[in-house]
Amino acid sequence: MTLHVAIQMDPMESINIDGDSTFVLALEAQRRGHVLYHYVPRKLTFLDGKVTAVANPMKVRREKGNHFEFGAPEKLDLSKMDVVLMRQDPPFDMAYITATHILEHIHPKTLVVNDPAHVRNAPEKLFVTHFEGVMPTTLISADVEEIKAFRREYKDIILKPLYGNGGAGVFHVKPDDENFGSLLELFTTTSREPVIVQRYIPQVRAGDKRIVLIDGKAAGAINRVPSQGEARSNMHVGGRPEKSDLTKREHEICEQIGPALRERGILFAGIDVIGDYLTEINVTSPTGLQEINRFNGSVLESQIWDAIESRLPQK
Repeated sequence: MTLHVAIQMDPMESINIDGDSTFVLALEAQRRGHVLYHYVPRKLTFLDGKVTAVANPMKVRREKGNHFEFGAPEKLDLSKMDVVLMRQDPPFDMAYITATHILEHIHPKTLVVNDPAHVRNAPEKLFVTHFEGVMPTTLISADVEEIKAFRREYKDIILKPLYGNGGAGVFHVKPDDENFGSLLELFTTTSREPVIVQRYIPQVRAGDKRIVLIDGKAAGAINRVPSQGEARSNMHVGGRPEKSDLTKREHEICEQIGPALRERGILFAGIDVIGDYLTEINVTSPTGLQEINRFNGSVLESQIWDAIESRLPQK
């Protein structure tokens, strides 16, 4: 079965082939004989009910500095593709949301991964609020007095933007931190969006675990340990990856949220767990495949393509 696959993502020149999950998804698709195209979100167009993208035919190889080859650009009718991978990095802003609305016009005739409507309705830090008993104590509000009251009660807190990503703008505010007022002022005066405030979980010093779920089932995990003097464990800010297996509690969390992911067409998700608590469900452009593969000897991208191919509509 040869599929025509369009990948909506960031510029190929910018990716790290040793860590990028989209890159190994493309390698696996190519290995299976599928035909690949690459386009950036700005090249996505809607006109009179038709969704097109100016894209380049693409071949990929694991060779640093020479990891892709483009053919001449062409205008694709995306409704004639078999699969569109929506893999551009956040921020989850209005440009991102608009892309989901446009791609919704071709899905599911063309299988969009992940389902664009449910990506739009599942922001990382909000989707998790729909599952009972999995989150640390959490406040989502733009009300300064509510945020101050939360800090008075829980004292040691995490303050972060609701639609942030990659650890950007995440602050650990300790009970004696005199910067709290300034940080709160910064958050509330530079944006109209609510902020998210959570009770600090000390277990983060032992790591923030990324668990990959494929079609609603746990497929692998990696622990990310923050560097000394850093509250964030994201690897691009110095977090150290470690091999990790799932605990009983983590299996329970996956079993609780897995059916909801599957029902929504979220074939590839990455969740973040600290201690016994789920903090985020990443569905926009999840990462972690290559790191987990290296520690576990797995080929998660193959499992993802198996799931994609099993979901394809009969034509």
